[in-house]
Amino acid sequence: MYDFKTKGAAGLLMNANNGEVLSLVSLPDYNINLRNNISDKKYLNQITKGVFELGSVFKTFTVALALEENIVTPETIINNVEKKIKCSIHTISDIHVFPKNLSVENILIRSSNVGSLLIARKIGKERYINFLNKLNLFNVMNFELDEVGVPHNVRWQDKCKLETAAYGHGATTTPIQAAAAYASITNGGISISPTLRKNKSFLKKRVIKKETSSAINKILRKVVTDKEGTASFANIFGYQVAGKTGTSKKYGSGNKNINTFISVFPASRPKYVLLVMLDEPKIATHLTYNYRGVKIKGTRDEAGWNSVYVAGKIIEQIGPILAINNKEFYNNHVVKKLN
Repeated sequence: MYDFKTKGAAGLLMNANNGEVLSLVSLPDYNINLRNNISDKKYLNQITKGVFELGSVFKTFTVALALEENIVTPETIINNVEKKIKCSIHTISDIHVFPKNLSVENILIRSSNVGSLLIARKIGKERYINFLNKLNLFNVMNFELDEVGVPHNVRWQDKCKLETAAYGHGATTTPIQAAAAYASITNGGISISPTLRKNKSFLKKRVIKKETSSAINKILRKVVTDKEGTASFANIFGYQVAGKTGTSKKYGSGNKNINTFISVFPASRPKYVLLVMLDEPKIATHLTYNYRGVKIKGTRDEAGWNSVYVAGKIIEQIGPILAINNKEFYNNHVVKKLN
């Protein structure tokens, strides 16, 4: 919060395979012994109670469904991905200039709004709605805390709602529900529900095929490792971090952002989901970033330059505590015994 001068910040670490919440924080915090007079909304538990448009993290759901329905493969080329596209009275655009023809995986890696929109149109509204409901993004969550948010009803009848929801605008959810959805599509395709209880039993329901989950994990890994990806600051050696960024404009707040990064690791067999969300982050001009081996100063305020950076620092610290089998380190630095 200090580095990026944020209004608030929140984080969540969850077991990707059973939904156990290992750590949760929402800031600013308050003294629980003096809580009777707390009325400012900034003290809400943003992870469980906050309801937000989370932006481009929704693009992962769009691509996952298109792969699941065999509408596309990661290598399928989407032609004529314009920088701007007209939808009813709205103009939907990309911030950056991309090649006119993009593969499905590159649409997610580069985070193209227009490309995601075109994929969603191939899916169709009914299938898309059913899939998001299957991921429990819009229901009131059953959780062990009373402080639980209610996602807004999505007005699917509105023109262009499918198109905007495809890249995470016009549809709201709580951060903990978004993290649970990421766990469900990356853990092999089994739906999980967040819980504070240890070893809580749950009914295993499949949301996508194992093959689809594996394909998504490979793309999310490239979001972190590829030069065109938006999350390079989370590429912490040894932990195979994968994930997706989301930079969303706050409703009615001009150019103020809610920036989110949802990561899963290790990508080859996800065990953990880490969500980092920053409320109204500013450009950290005092920071020196290691950008793919080059030292640079910060000049941008998208999620890739703050939420991703924070997530990388967290993973670097908690990785050893979580005792992740560091195959990358083993393969590159451990002397092997000869038979």
